[in-house]
Amino acid sequence: MIRGLIESSLIDWDGKISMVIFFDKCNFRCSFCHNWKLISQSENFPVIEWARIHSILQEKRKWIDGVVLTGGEPLVNFQETAELCSKIKPEGFLIKLDTNGTFPESLRALIDQKLIDYVAMDIKAPLDDRYNTATRVKADIASIKSSIQLIMHSYIQYEFRTTCVPDIIDENAIHAIGNTIKGAQKWALQGYRPENAWAEEFRQPLLTGYHQNVKKLHSIAKKYVENSILRGVTAS
Repeated sequence: MIRGLIESSLIDWDGKISMVIFFDKCNFRCSFCHNWKLISQSENFPVIEWARIHSILQEKRKWIDGVVLTGGEPLVNFQETAELCSKIKPEGFLIKLDTNGTFPESLRALIDQKLIDYVAMDIKAPLDDRYNTATRVKADIASIKSSIQLIMHSYIQYEFRTTCVPDIIDENAIHAIGNTIKGAQKWALQGYRPENAWAEEFRQPLLTGYHQNVKKLHSIAKKYVENSILRGVTAS
């Protein structure tokens, strides 16, 4: 179900003004997730119906470029996500999907049916046992690899995203992920914000020098993906 909505955002789709729609289910339990209340306490958030979404889109259609579907993980309930896309597309808006990559067949269906225009896929750790640590579940690495290959060999515009969580993402991890997505269109390294993490041990303040270290990780990432960018990293 849809349980969250930002009417207009300048930061959820590079270069575009977007409405952001939040789904309330996820198959991961990432310790560093900042939307965890939406997943674990979804009953505390009102269900948002299409009528409200449609009304806002009509009201703001002159300055909204597209709609971002995020969560949670939108593809946990593929049918609901596909139906929503089918309602949004005729209104003339672009659609960006945020996904964790564990539902490659559902992702393929949305791409093949031209229901989405952009995919942002999170890569949370190297594709080995470290993924289980990052997500706190037994991650389906094969499906994640399939989604990466699907995205990189499709017509669609895309980016991969890695949040630089201390003790999970280090130089070794960036090299490993970089080898997996070498030559991708875009790779965004994202600064970590610990204050609202799901697991209490991940809420500790960042150590001095964190942002400088992420910049070093970025310099490594650019060796694998030329169009590698930083988000949410300050000069401190």
